[in-house]
Amino acid sequence: QVQLVDSGGGLVQAGDSLRLSCAASGDPFSSYTMGWFRQAPGKEREFVGNIKWSGDSTYYTDSVKGRCTISRDNAKNTVFLQMNSLKPEDTAVYYCAAKLGRYADIAYYSRAYQYDYWGQGTQVTVSS
Repeated sequence: QVQLVDSGGGLVQAGDSLRLSCAASGDPFSSYTMGWFRQAPGKEREFVGNIKWSGDSTYYTDSVKGRCTISRDNAKNTVFLQMNSLKPEDTAVYYCAAKLGRYADIAYYSRAYQYDYWGQGTQVTVSS
């Protein structure tokens, strides 16, 4: 098992940047494919992107491509979501998620039900 703690959210203005963090504990962190999801009020949880266990491959949903970067530090058991040029429509609770397994084709793992463990979420609010 792995326990995940999300942090770094806040209230920002459109065009600003934020870096979210997700600290993991428990099982070896490098055994997990890590993902980021978000959920706006009244909407389903939405895939943002994910990162291979080794950190050398990432995959993003179209709406955040070019604005978001996911990275991980396996030595520190942490995954990051750097968000730039934030828009009001990025307002949501952001969750990191862990899927056990060292998968090569991470693009396949873009559905919430495919992930085994979840952080508690961190609120990101972008004002216009």
